[in-house]
Amino acid sequence: MKVEGRTFVVSGGASGLGQACVEEICRNGGNAAVLDLNEENGAAVVESLPGGTAKFFVCDVTDTKSIEAAVNGTVEWIQQTGKPIGGIIPAAGVGNPATILDREGNAFSLEAFEFVTNINLRGTIDLVRQYLVHLAKTEPVGSDKERGVVIMVASVAAFEGQKGQVSYAASKGAVVSMTLPMARDLARYGIRCVTIAPGVFESRMTSVMPKKLFKGLEAAMEFPRRAGLPYEFAQLARQVIENPMLNGTVIRLDGGIRMPSKI
Repeated sequence: MKVEGRTFVVSGGASGLGQACVEEICRNGGNAAVLDLNEENGAAVVESLPGGTAKFFVCDVTDTKSIEAAVNGTVEWIQQTGKPIGGIIPAAGVGNPATILDREGNAFSLEAFEFVTNINLRGTIDLVRQYLVHLAKTEPVGSDKERGVVIMVASVAAFEGQKGQVSYAASKGAVVSMTLPMARDLARYGIRCVTIAPGVFESRMTSVMPKKLFKGLEAAMEFPRRAGLPYEFAQLARQVIENPMLNGTVIRLDGGIRMPSKI
């Protein structure tokens, strides 16, 4: 699948890893539907890109109707541009760490758990399922008769969740577990599914970490011993789009890190 001439949907596209994917897509001849709640950031991202290559849609991934409105807007835009949908990248996510029992033995709130899972898991599957209806109807291309790709975003926490990451690890572990069955479900349509599990990257989520914690995570990496840069994530996303043999798998992008229990 070529990026050029196609439209890719990116939730969380107004910052961090999602924004980097938007920029990479537009630099390589594709269009990007930028979905996010932050209208100011979204408008700035669109304005920074070549005219007509990106369009912003307000979207709350925890709200099915909000996603539906973004889908309808994207379909209308695609009809105007003539660049059919080629992929879906649900990159919206949150952390919100909390131990299941605090120092006094009190359980964390179920609302806090649901806040994380509603965005990271439910928001991912709801966005993907609604856009897939339209992706499955596009004209297949190439000798493989491919229609496109879903690139989900997990985390190394899916495999080595740290102390305080019960909610986050649960949500990202579920995304990892969905990858293969989703690829199997979509094979008949010529649609692939791949998940990227990043390690420590510079993003809005890590920007609020205490510096000591962030430096400790960097020190746990093998090489390079630094946080990943958003464009490095976006490079891999583009390679997933372009390589048809990448399917039904989870790719760690983490500098060799294996997360310790705590820093």
